[in-house]
Amino acid sequence: MIPSLLVIDDEPTVRLALKRFFEAKAYRVLESGTASSGLALFQQEEPEVVLLDLKLPDGDGIALLDQIKAHNPEAAVIMITGKGTIESAVTAMKRGAADYLTKPVDLEEVEVLVAKTVELLQLKRVNRYYRSRAKIKDAGRPIPGECPEIKKLNMMVDLLAENPHTTVLIQGESGTGKELVARAIHGKSIRWDKPLMDINCAGLSETLLESELFGHERGAFTDAKALKRGLLEIADGGTLFLDEIGELAPSIQAKLLRVLENKCFRRVGGTRDIQVDVRIVTATNKDLSKTVEKGAFREDLYYRLKVMPIELSPLRERGQDVLLLANLFLEEFSRTLKKPAKTFSPEAQRLLLAYHWPGNVRELKNVVERAMILASEEIIGPEHLPLELQAVAPKVGGKAETYPSLEHMERDYIKQVLASTSGNRSKTAKILGISRSTLQDKIRKYGL
Repeated sequence: MIPSLLVIDDEPTVRLALKRFFEAKAYRVLESGTASSGLALFQQEEPEVVLLDLKLPDGDGIALLDQIKAHNPEAAVIMITGKGTIESAVTAMKRGAADYLTKPVDLEEVEVLVAKTVELLQLKRVNRYYRSRAKIKDAGRPIPGECPEIKKLNMMVDLLAENPHTTVLIQGESGTGKELVARAIHGKSIRWDKPLMDINCAGLSETLLESELFGHERGAFTDAKALKRGLLEIADGGTLFLDEIGELAPSIQAKLLRVLENKCFRRVGGTRDIQVDVRIVTATNKDLSKTVEKGAFREDLYYRLKVMPIELSPLRERGQDVLLLANLFLEEFSRTLKKPAKTFSPEAQRLLLAYHWPGNVRELKNVVERAMILASEEIIGPEHLPLELQAVAPKVGGKAETYPSLEHMERDYIKQVLASTSGNRSKTAKILGISRSTLQDKIRKYGL
Protein backbone atom coordinates (compact mmCIF):
# COMPACT_ATOMS: atom_id res chain seq x y z
CA MET A 1 0.00 0.00 0.00
CA ILE A 2 1.35 3.45 -0.93
CA PRO A 3 1.90 5.53 2.26
CA SER A 4 0.58 9.08 2.31
CA LEU A 5 2.29 12.15 3.76
CA LEU A 6 0.86 15.59 4.58
CA VAL A 7 3.30 18.53 4.72
CA ILE A 8 2.00 21.63 6.57
CA ASP A 9 4.56 24.45 6.25
CA ASP A 10 4.25 28.10 5.27
CA GLU A 11 7.46 28.04 3.17
CA PRO A 12 6.64 27.03 -0.44
CA THR A 13 10.24 25.99 -1.14
CA VAL A 14 10.23 23.56 1.81
CA ARG A 15 6.91 22.07 0.70
CA LEU A 16 8.07 21.71 -2.91
CA ALA A 17 11.39 20.07 -1.91
CA LEU A 18 9.64 17.57 0.38
CA LYS A 19 6.92 16.86 -2.19
CA ARG A 20 9.36 16.11 -5.02
CA PHE A 21 11.66 14.05 -2.78
CA PHE A 22 8.93 11.82 -1.30
CA GLU A 23 6.99 11.39 -4.54
CA ALA A 24 10.21 10.04 -6.06
CA LYS A 25 10.20 7.53 -3.16
CA ALA A 26 6.65 6.38 -4.10
CA TYR A 27 4.83 8.33 -1.38
CA ARG A 28 1.56 10.13 -1.96
CA VAL A 29 2.23 13.72 -0.83
CA LEU A 30 -0.33 16.34 0.18
CA GLU A 31 0.65 19.89 1.12
CA SER A 32 -0.74 22.95 2.84
CA GLY A 33 0.64 26.36 3.81
CA THR A 34 -1.82 27.19 6.59
CA ALA A 35 -3.21 25.60 9.75
CA SER A 36 -6.84 25.80 8.61
CA SER A 37 -6.35 24.18 5.21
CA GLY A 38 -3.92 21.67 6.74
CA LEU A 39 -6.50 20.52 9.29
CA ALA A 40 -9.16 20.24 6.57
CA LEU A 41 -6.82 18.13 4.42
CA PHE A 42 -5.97 15.88 7.35
CA GLN A 43 -9.64 15.29 8.22
CA GLN A 44 -10.47 14.54 4.59
CA GLU A 45 -7.52 12.32 3.64
CA GLU A 46 -6.32 10.77 6.95
CA PRO A 47 -2.63 10.55 5.84
CA GLU A 48 -0.26 8.11 7.56
CA VAL A 49 2.22 10.84 8.58
CA VAL A 50 2.04 14.63 9.03
CA LEU A 51 5.11 16.90 8.83
CA LEU A 52 3.96 19.97 10.79
CA ASP A 53 5.77 23.31 11.13
CA LEU A 54 5.56 24.94 14.56
CA LYS A 55 5.10 28.43 13.09
CA LEU A 56 2.18 28.97 10.71
CA PRO A 57 0.67 32.24 9.45
CA ASP A 58 -2.82 31.60 10.84
CA GLY A 59 -2.08 29.61 13.98
CA ASP A 60 0.28 27.80 16.28
CA GLY A 61 1.64 24.35 15.32
CA ILE A 62 1.06 22.94 18.81
CA ALA A 63 -2.57 24.06 18.75
CA LEU A 64 -2.97 22.37 15.36
CA LEU A 65 -1.30 19.24 16.78
CA ASP A 66 -3.97 19.18 19.50
CA GLN A 67 -6.72 19.43 16.88
CA ILE A 68 -5.19 16.63 14.78
CA LYS A 69 -4.85 14.34 17.83
CA ALA A 70 -8.41 15.16 18.90
CA HIS A 71 -9.61 13.99 15.47
CA ASN A 72 -7.40 10.89 15.48
CA PRO A 73 -5.47 10.08 18.69
CA GLU A 74 -3.23 7.67 16.78
CA ALA A 75 -2.18 10.21 14.15
CA ALA A 76 1.60 10.28 13.56
CA VAL A 77 2.79 13.90 13.58
CA ILE A 78 6.44 14.92 13.16
CA MET A 79 7.11 18.53 14.17
CA ILE A 80 9.40 20.83 12.16
CA THR A 81 11.06 23.56 14.22
CA GLY A 82 13.74 26.21 14.04
CA LYS A 83 16.87 25.79 16.17
CA GLY A 84 15.67 28.39 18.63
CA THR A 85 12.43 26.61 19.48
CA ILE A 86 13.61 23.15 20.57
CA GLU A 87 11.80 23.64 23.86
CA SER A 88 8.52 24.01 21.97
CA ALA A 89 9.27 20.80 20.04
CA VAL A 90 9.79 18.92 23.31
CA THR A 91 6.47 20.32 24.52
CA ALA A 92 4.84 19.09 21.32
CA MET A 93 6.19 15.58 21.91
CA LYS A 94 4.67 15.59 25.37
CA ARG A 95 1.38 16.47 23.68
CA GLY A 96 1.57 13.43 21.37
CA ALA A 97 3.97 14.28 18.49
CA ALA A 98 5.90 11.26 17.19
CA ASP A 99 9.21 13.14 16.79
CA TYR A 100 10.67 16.45 15.65
CA LEU A 101 13.12 17.84 13.08
CA THR A 102 15.10 21.09 13.05
CA LYS A 103 15.42 23.47 10.11
CA PRO A 104 17.04 23.42 7.66
CA VAL A 105 15.74 19.86 7.20
CA ASP A 106 18.03 17.15 5.82
CA LEU A 107 15.99 15.17 3.27
CA GLU A 108 17.74 11.87 4.00
CA GLU A 109 17.11 12.34 7.72
CA VAL A 110 13.46 13.14 7.05
CA GLU A 111 13.10 9.99 4.92
CA VAL A 112 14.51 7.74 7.65
CA LEU A 113 12.24 9.28 10.27
CA VAL A 114 9.11 9.09 8.09
CA ALA A 115 9.84 5.48 7.06
CA LYS A 116 10.32 4.50 10.71
CA THR A 117 7.05 6.20 11.64
CA VAL A 118 5.14 4.42 8.84
CA GLU A 119 6.59 1.08 9.95
CA LEU A 120 5.53 1.72 13.56
CA LEU A 121 2.01 2.61 12.40
CA GLN A 122 1.76 -0.66 10.48
CA LEU A 123 2.98 -2.59 13.51
CA LYS A 124 0.36 -0.87 15.68
CA ARG A 125 -2.37 -1.87 13.23
CA VAL A 126 -1.23 -5.48 13.23
CA ASN A 127 -0.98 -5.53 17.04
CA ARG A 128 -4.43 -3.97 17.34
CA TYR A 129 -5.76 -6.65 15.01
CA TYR A 130 -4.29 -9.42 17.14
CA ARG A 131 -5.52 -7.82 20.36
CA SER A 132 -9.07 -7.55 19.01
CA ARG A 133 -9.26 -11.25 18.24
CA ALA A 134 -7.45 -14.41 19.24
CA LYS A 135 -4.22 -15.04 17.35
CA ILE A 136 -4.50 -17.77 14.78
CA LYS A 137 -4.37 -20.97 16.80
CA ASP A 138 -2.32 -23.90 15.48
CA ALA A 139 -2.35 -22.28 12.02
CA GLY A 140 0.96 -23.88 11.04
CA ARG A 141 -0.15 -27.41 11.89
CA PRO A 142 -1.48 -29.94 9.37
CA ILE A 143 -5.22 -30.47 9.00
CA PRO A 144 -5.95 -33.44 11.32
CA GLY A 145 -6.80 -36.70 9.58
CA GLU A 146 -5.33 -39.92 8.19
CA CYS A 147 -7.64 -40.67 5.26
CA PRO A 148 -6.23 -40.23 1.71
CA GLU A 149 -8.32 -37.09 1.09
CA ILE A 150 -6.87 -35.28 4.10
CA LYS A 151 -3.33 -36.34 3.24
CA LYS A 152 -3.80 -34.87 -0.26
CA LEU A 153 -5.33 -31.77 1.29
CA ASN A 154 -2.29 -31.20 3.51
CA MET A 155 0.00 -31.56 0.49
CA MET A 156 -2.07 -28.93 -1.33
CA VAL A 157 -1.95 -26.59 1.70
CA ASP A 158 1.86 -26.88 1.80
CA LEU A 159 2.07 -26.19 -1.94
CA LEU A 160 -0.14 -23.10 -1.67
CA ALA A 161 1.82 -21.86 1.35
CA GLU A 162 4.93 -21.84 -0.86
CA ASN A 163 3.08 -19.69 -3.43
CA PRO A 164 1.77 -16.76 -1.34
CA HIS A 165 0.26 -14.78 -4.23
CA THR A 166 -1.95 -17.54 -5.66
CA THR A 167 -5.71 -17.12 -5.32
CA VAL A 168 -7.56 -20.06 -3.74
CA LEU A 169 -11.16 -21.28 -3.99
CA ILE A 170 -12.22 -23.75 -1.26
CA GLN A 171 -15.41 -25.71 -1.96
CA GLY A 172 -17.24 -28.10 0.33
CA GLU A 173 -20.34 -28.69 2.41
CA SER A 174 -21.04 -26.51 5.45
CA GLY A 175 -18.99 -27.58 8.44
CA THR A 176 -16.23 -29.37 6.52
CA GLY A 177 -13.51 -27.00 7.72
CA LYS A 178 -13.11 -24.42 4.95
CA GLU A 179 -12.04 -21.69 7.37
CA LEU A 180 -9.54 -24.05 9.00
CA VAL A 181 -7.96 -24.68 5.59
CA ALA A 182 -7.78 -20.94 4.85
CA ARG A 183 -6.03 -20.34 8.18
CA ALA A 184 -3.60 -23.19 7.54
CA ILE A 185 -2.66 -21.75 4.12
CA HIS A 186 -2.10 -18.32 5.66
CA GLY A 187 -0.30 -19.62 8.75
CA LYS A 188 2.20 -21.73 6.79
CA SER A 189 3.03 -19.00 4.26
CA ILE A 190 5.44 -16.08 4.51
CA ARG A 191 2.35 -13.94 5.18
CA TRP A 192 1.84 -15.60 8.59
CA ASP A 193 2.94 -12.51 10.56
CA LYS A 194 0.54 -10.20 8.70
CA PRO A 195 -3.24 -9.99 9.29
CA LEU A 196 -5.67 -12.66 8.17
CA MET A 197 -8.98 -10.84 7.83
CA ASP A 198 -12.19 -12.76 7.18
CA ILE A 199 -15.79 -11.92 6.42
CA ASN A 200 -18.94 -13.86 5.58
CA CYS A 201 -20.34 -12.45 2.34
CA ALA A 202 -23.81 -13.79 3.16
CA GLY A 203 -24.00 -12.14 6.56
CA LEU A 204 -24.18 -8.45 5.55
CA SER A 205 -26.22 -6.24 3.27
CA GLU A 206 -24.63 -5.22 -0.02
CA THR A 207 -23.94 -1.65 1.17
CA LEU A 208 -22.43 -2.69 4.49
CA LEU A 209 -20.34 -5.46 2.90
CA GLU A 210 -18.93 -3.00 0.34
CA SER A 211 -17.95 -0.60 3.13
CA GLU A 212 -16.40 -3.42 5.20
CA LEU A 213 -14.31 -4.69 2.29
CA PHE A 214 -13.19 -1.45 0.65
CA GLY A 215 -13.67 1.14 3.39
CA HIS A 216 -15.21 4.55 2.80
CA GLU A 217 -14.28 8.20 2.71
CA ARG A 218 -15.65 10.71 5.19
CA GLY A 219 -19.01 11.95 3.89
CA ALA A 220 -19.37 9.11 1.36
CA PHE A 221 -22.89 8.49 2.72
CA THR A 222 -25.12 9.74 5.53
CA ASP A 223 -23.48 7.85 8.42
CA ALA A 224 -19.90 8.12 7.13
CA LYS A 225 -18.74 10.67 9.70
CA ALA A 226 -15.08 9.60 9.49
CA LEU A 227 -12.76 7.85 7.07
CA LYS A 228 -12.87 4.04 7.44
CA ARG A 229 -10.19 1.64 6.22
CA GLY A 230 -11.65 -1.57 4.81
CA LEU A 231 -10.51 -5.15 5.32
CA LEU A 232 -8.50 -5.11 2.09
CA GLU A 233 -6.46 -2.19 3.37
CA ILE A 234 -6.02 -3.64 6.87
CA ALA A 235 -4.97 -7.02 5.44
CA ASP A 236 -2.19 -5.45 3.33
CA GLY A 237 0.68 -7.96 3.23
CA GLY A 238 -1.56 -10.70 4.59
CA THR A 239 -4.65 -12.65 3.54
CA LEU A 240 -8.33 -11.83 3.01
CA PHE A 241 -10.69 -14.79 3.44
CA LEU A 242 -14.12 -14.33 1.84
CA ASP A 243 -16.53 -17.02 3.04
CA GLU A 244 -19.72 -17.78 1.09
CA ILE A 245 -18.30 -16.01 -1.96
CA GLY A 246 -21.27 -17.23 -4.04
CA GLU A 247 -23.49 -14.71 -2.22
CA LEU A 248 -21.46 -11.70 -3.40
CA ALA A 249 -23.56 -8.99 -5.08
CA PRO A 250 -22.80 -8.31 -8.80
CA SER A 251 -21.52 -4.77 -8.13
CA ILE A 252 -19.01 -6.04 -5.55
CA GLN A 253 -18.02 -8.91 -7.85
CA ALA A 254 -16.84 -6.32 -10.37
CA LYS A 255 -14.79 -4.48 -7.73
CA LEU A 256 -13.23 -7.72 -6.47
CA LEU A 257 -12.27 -8.66 -10.03
CA ARG A 258 -10.38 -5.35 -10.31
CA VAL A 259 -8.52 -6.12 -7.07
CA LEU A 260 -7.46 -9.51 -8.45
CA GLU A 261 -6.35 -8.05 -11.78
CA ASN A 262 -4.67 -4.81 -10.67
CA LYS A 263 -4.11 -5.19 -6.90
CA CYS A 264 -5.86 -1.87 -6.33
CA PHE A 265 -9.26 -0.50 -5.32
CA ARG A 266 -11.02 2.68 -4.27
CA ARG A 267 -12.79 3.34 -1.02
CA VAL A 268 -16.52 4.01 -1.24
CA GLY A 269 -16.77 7.70 -2.20
CA GLY A 270 -13.04 7.80 -3.02
CA THR A 271 -11.33 9.12 -6.14
CA ARG A 272 -7.83 7.64 -5.82
CA ASP A 273 -6.55 4.10 -6.21
CA ILE A 274 -5.09 2.30 -3.20
CA GLN A 275 -2.50 -0.40 -3.94
CA VAL A 276 -2.43 -3.53 -1.77
CA ASP A 277 -0.55 -6.81 -1.61
CA VAL A 278 -3.18 -9.28 -0.40
CA ARG A 279 -3.77 -12.95 -1.11
CA ILE A 280 -7.48 -13.65 -1.71
CA VAL A 281 -8.83 -16.95 -0.37
CA THR A 282 -12.53 -17.66 -0.97
CA ALA A 283 -14.91 -20.42 0.08
CA THR A 284 -18.38 -21.63 -0.82
CA ASN A 285 -20.72 -24.52 -0.08
CA LYS A 286 -22.37 -24.04 -3.48
CA ASP A 287 -21.46 -25.47 -6.85
CA LEU A 288 -20.13 -22.16 -8.13
CA SER A 289 -20.00 -23.36 -11.75
CA LYS A 290 -23.79 -23.82 -11.68
CA THR A 291 -24.18 -20.34 -10.16
CA VAL A 292 -22.18 -19.04 -13.14
CA GLU A 293 -24.43 -20.93 -15.57
CA LYS A 294 -27.49 -19.28 -13.99
CA GLY A 295 -25.91 -15.85 -14.50
CA ALA A 296 -25.74 -15.08 -10.76
CA PHE A 297 -21.95 -15.04 -10.67
CA ARG A 298 -19.46 -13.50 -13.10
CA GLU A 299 -17.69 -16.08 -15.23
CA ASP A 300 -14.48 -14.02 -15.47
CA LEU A 301 -14.34 -13.67 -11.67
CA TYR A 302 -15.03 -17.38 -11.22
CA TYR A 303 -12.02 -18.33 -13.31
CA ARG A 304 -9.82 -15.79 -11.51
CA LEU A 305 -10.84 -17.27 -8.16
CA LYS A 306 -10.38 -20.93 -9.04
CA VAL A 307 -6.70 -20.71 -9.96
CA MET A 308 -6.13 -23.37 -7.29
CA PRO A 309 -9.46 -24.97 -6.29
CA ILE A 310 -9.68 -27.21 -3.22
CA GLU A 311 -12.53 -29.69 -2.74
CA LEU A 312 -13.21 -30.72 0.86
CA SER A 313 -14.77 -34.15 1.33
CA PRO A 314 -17.67 -34.47 3.80
CA LEU A 315 -17.00 -36.13 7.15
CA ARG A 316 -19.08 -39.21 6.23
CA GLU A 317 -16.46 -40.04 3.58
CA ARG A 318 -13.44 -39.76 5.89
CA GLY A 319 -13.76 -43.15 7.53
CA GLN A 320 -11.85 -43.61 10.78
CA ASP A 321 -11.03 -39.90 10.88
CA VAL A 322 -14.37 -39.47 12.66
CA LEU A 323 -12.90 -41.14 15.75
CA LEU A 324 -9.58 -39.34 15.36
CA LEU A 325 -11.34 -35.95 15.32
CA ALA A 326 -13.72 -36.94 18.11
CA ASN A 327 -10.78 -37.79 20.36
CA LEU A 328 -9.03 -34.51 19.48
CA PHE A 329 -12.18 -32.64 20.46
CA LEU A 330 -12.34 -34.63 23.71
CA GLU A 331 -8.84 -33.41 24.58
CA GLU A 332 -9.75 -29.84 23.66
CA PHE A 333 -12.92 -29.77 25.77
CA SER A 334 -11.16 -31.48 28.66
CA ARG A 335 -8.88 -28.41 28.75
CA THR A 336 -11.42 -25.68 28.07
CA LEU A 337 -14.18 -27.12 30.30
CA LYS A 338 -11.63 -28.12 32.96
CA LYS A 339 -13.01 -31.67 33.14
CA PRO A 340 -11.14 -34.98 33.61
CA ALA A 341 -10.10 -36.82 30.44
CA LYS A 342 -12.77 -39.11 29.00
CA THR A 343 -12.95 -41.86 26.37
CA PHE A 344 -15.72 -43.21 24.16
CA SER A 345 -17.10 -46.67 24.85
CA PRO A 346 -16.97 -49.19 21.95
CA GLU A 347 -20.74 -48.75 21.50
CA ALA A 348 -20.40 -44.96 21.31
CA GLN A 349 -17.53 -45.26 18.83
CA ARG A 350 -19.67 -47.54 16.69
CA LEU A 351 -22.45 -44.96 16.59
CA LEU A 352 -20.03 -42.14 15.75
CA LEU A 353 -18.74 -44.17 12.80
CA ALA A 354 -22.19 -45.22 11.58
CA TYR A 355 -23.81 -41.77 11.68
CA HIS A 356 -23.95 -39.84 8.37
CA TRP A 357 -22.94 -36.41 9.85
CA PRO A 358 -24.98 -33.93 7.75
CA GLY A 359 -23.38 -31.08 9.73
CA ASN A 360 -19.89 -32.50 9.18
CA VAL A 361 -16.99 -31.59 11.49
CA ARG A 362 -18.88 -28.71 13.08
CA GLU A 363 -21.67 -31.09 14.12
CA LEU A 364 -19.17 -33.63 15.45
CA LYS A 365 -17.53 -30.96 17.60
CA ASN A 366 -20.90 -29.95 19.06
CA VAL A 367 -21.76 -33.60 19.78
CA VAL A 368 -18.44 -34.14 21.60
CA GLU A 369 -18.88 -30.98 23.68
CA ARG A 370 -22.37 -32.08 24.69
CA ALA A 371 -21.15 -35.57 25.61
CA MET A 372 -18.27 -34.11 27.63
CA ILE A 373 -20.72 -32.08 29.68
CA LEU A 374 -23.27 -34.88 30.19
CA ALA A 375 -20.90 -37.72 31.09
CA SER A 376 -20.14 -37.78 34.82
CA GLU A 377 -17.89 -40.86 34.52
CA GLU A 378 -14.75 -41.18 32.42
CA ILE A 379 -16.53 -43.32 29.81
CA ILE A 380 -18.85 -41.69 27.26
CA GLY A 381 -21.59 -44.09 26.24
CA PRO A 382 -24.44 -44.03 23.69
CA GLU A 383 -26.73 -42.45 26.31
CA HIS A 384 -24.55 -39.32 26.25
CA LEU A 385 -24.97 -38.88 22.49
CA PRO A 386 -27.88 -37.04 20.79
CA LEU A 387 -31.01 -38.98 19.88
CA GLU A 388 -30.24 -38.81 16.15
CA LEU A 389 -27.04 -40.78 16.79
CA GLN A 390 -28.75 -43.22 19.16
CA ALA A 391 -31.36 -43.85 16.45
CA VAL A 392 -28.59 -45.36 14.28
CA ALA A 393 -28.13 -48.21 16.81
CA PRO A 394 -30.76 -50.63 15.37
CA LYS A 395 -29.14 -50.34 11.93
CA VAL A 396 -25.80 -51.49 13.29
CA GLY A 397 -26.91 -54.24 15.64
CA GLY A 398 -28.56 -52.40 18.54
CA LYS A 399 -26.97 -50.08 21.06
CA ALA A 400 -26.88 -52.73 23.77
CA GLU A 401 -24.46 -54.89 21.80
CA THR A 402 -20.87 -54.88 23.08
CA TYR A 403 -17.58 -55.80 21.46
CA PRO A 404 -14.74 -57.75 23.08
CA SER A 405 -12.17 -55.94 20.92
CA LEU A 406 -11.72 -53.14 18.39
CA GLU A 407 -11.25 -55.81 15.69
CA HIS A 408 -14.82 -57.03 16.26
CA MET A 409 -16.09 -53.47 16.01
CA GLU A 410 -14.07 -52.86 12.83
CA ARG A 411 -15.37 -56.10 11.29
CA ASP A 412 -19.02 -55.14 11.89
CA TYR A 413 -18.49 -51.59 10.69
CA ILE A 414 -16.89 -52.76 7.42
CA LYS A 415 -19.75 -55.22 7.00
CA GLN A 416 -22.29 -52.46 7.53
CA VAL A 417 -20.62 -50.09 5.04
CA LEU A 418 -20.34 -52.89 2.45
CA ALA A 419 -24.06 -53.48 2.83
CA SER A 420 -24.85 -49.76 2.47
CA THR A 421 -22.89 -49.64 -0.82
CA SER A 422 -24.39 -52.92 -2.13
CA GLY A 423 -20.95 -54.52 -2.01
CA ASN A 424 -19.20 -51.80 -4.05
CA ARG A 425 -15.64 -52.18 -2.76
CA SER A 426 -14.22 -49.00 -4.30
CA LYS A 427 -16.97 -46.88 -2.75
CA THR A 428 -16.64 -48.74 0.56
CA ALA A 429 -12.89 -48.12 0.66
CA LYS A 430 -13.47 -44.41 0.01
CA ILE A 431 -16.02 -44.13 2.84
CA LEU A 432 -13.70 -46.03 5.19
CA GLY A 433 -10.76 -43.82 4.24
CA ILE A 434 -8.55 -46.75 3.22
CA SER A 435 -7.16 -48.06 -0.06
CA ARG A 436 -9.00 -50.75 -2.03
CA SER A 437 -6.15 -53.23 -1.45
CA THR A 438 -6.32 -52.62 2.33
CA LEU A 439 -10.08 -53.26 2.19
CA GLN A 440 -9.48 -56.51 0.30
CA ASP A 441 -7.06 -57.62 3.03
CA LYS A 442 -9.59 -56.86 5.77
CA ILE A 443 -12.39 -58.66 3.91
CA ARG A 444 -10.20 -61.77 3.72
CA LYS A 445 -9.09 -61.34 7.35
CA TYR A 446 -12.66 -61.15 8.68
CA GLY A 447 -14.15 -63.63 6.21
CA LEU A 448 -16.71 -61.16 4.93
